[in-house]
Amino acid sequence: MNASMIGTAMALFLLIPTWALATPDAARLEHLLTQDCGACHGLYLTGGLGPPLTPAALAGQSRDSLTATITYGRPARAMPGWAPLLSSSEIAWLVERLLQGSPAP
Repeated sequence: MNASMIGTAMALFLLIPTWALATPDAARLEHLLTQDCGACHGLYLTGGLGPPLTPAALAGQSRDSLTATITYGRPARAMPGWAPLLSSSEIAWLVERLLQGSPAP
């Protein structure tokens, strides 16, 4: 892991307030999608530093693959793993929301 990836992971960690570690909450997870995921994937998740996360862009991805990416990240692509900050039920909620399309423009 290089210094820029560590810096990115630390910056993302600092973006999540301590209340984000509590019980799953749809409003909080929507905020995470918009603010944290959107920081790299674009405000409407249509792409930016990271690839688009729209339903069309994710159409060929399995839920298991998306869950693994959110859980463990993709270090070679500077995608941090969110397992230290999110529960498995929160990650499952995010996967379903991404496949449905979130956030709405």
